[in-house]
Amino acid sequence: MAWNEPGKNGNDNDPWKNRGGKDQGPPDLDEVFRKFGDKFGGIFGGKPGGSNGGLGGAGITFVLLIAIVVWALSGIYTVKEAERGIVLQFGKFDRIAEPGLRWKATFIEQVIPIDIEAVRSLSASGFMLTEDENVVSVEFEVQYRVVDPTLYRFSVTDADHSLQQALDSALRYVVGHSRMDQVLTTGREVVRQRTWDELNKIIEPYNLGLIVTDVNFKDSRPPAEVKDAFDDAIAAQEDEERFIREAEAYEREIEPRARGQVTRMTQEAEGYKERIILEAQGEVARFEQLLPEYQAAKEVTRQRLYIDMMEEVLGSSSKVLVDVKGGNNMMYLPLDKIMQRSGQQGAMTLPNANDLNQLRQTLGQQSRNNSTVNSARDRFSNDRYNNSGR
Repeated sequence: MAWNEPGKNGNDNDPWKNRGGKDQGPPDLDEVFRKFGDKFGGIFGGKPGGSNGGLGGAGITFVLLIAIVVWALSGIYTVKEAERGIVLQFGKFDRIAEPGLRWKATFIEQVIPIDIEAVRSLSASGFMLTEDENVVSVEFEVQYRVVDPTLYRFSVTDADHSLQQALDSALRYVVGHSRMDQVLTTGREVVRQRTWDELNKIIEPYNLGLIVTDVNFKDSRPPAEVKDAFDDAIAAQEDEERFIREAEAYEREIEPRARGQVTRMTQEAEGYKERIILEAQGEVARFEQLLPEYQAAKEVTRQRLYIDMMEEVLGSSSKVLVDVKGGNNMMYLPLDKIMQRSGQQGAMTLPNANDLNQLRQTLGQQSRNNSTVNSARDRFSNDRYNNSGR
């Protein structure tokens, strides 16, 4: 039978001990807590049945122990491998927490994790005035990393914002000391490197706890109002570069050929020089050998030299002179004209038998005429001589 079922012993099973009637109202909470305290008081050495009207010293001690355990467990935290923890004690820097499982005093210490391995980035852009008084739109991006968490947190109010302002200042300074064509075309790498150096000079005195790892020149362009003109200028510069490359290629092609021609001409000149020297030496040696012969027989040697020279001269001539024996006239055959006419007509042909017979008859007729003329001359001479003798 359950304790709350009706019966003659129902009241005896009531845990609240409602004696004197079935419905005596709710139980007294003070009495319940007193009994609970008495039980724990006996456990912790207190006096059971004390009349302190509350939890008692043992209850307070128990609550304090629970609170201490909870407070101690709440101070456990973890620092990631890529982070360093800045521990503040009552708002003042105390220490750096290394990676791993750590503990802090809750409500007394505060931990601020700082990622020192992540690469962060900032950008700067805007219209800037160049050295030659032109306006360009430039966009830069800087990448950096935290190397000292303490300086990064406490050296300035906001290290990231300070780096942003330093980047703007460095970029405007470098662009202001550069010409427009350098910023837009040829000098982009120079502008990037100068901006990097100038940025490091600006942030060095502030000890921001940062290191700039890279600076990127993302974009540079003229204002939209003059974009067409700058496009034409850039196209002209590209044409200039192309013409220069073509000229350099032509130079590389012509120079070896010219050097080869110079070498060939030099070698030909050297060969000609050697040939002339050897020919002169040969002539000298020939005349030295001929001198004793000339001294021994001057007339014979002179006649021989004359005949050799005439043979050499007439041998290279294209004209033929025919000396008719016993006559004063010489027949001239223009072989050069004949050969020239034969060359114009095609291949040169040899004279046939009829031409040779005609040539013989002509020569024979001329010979007879010369004989007749000579005979007449002789008779005339004899008659004139006889008449003068009489």
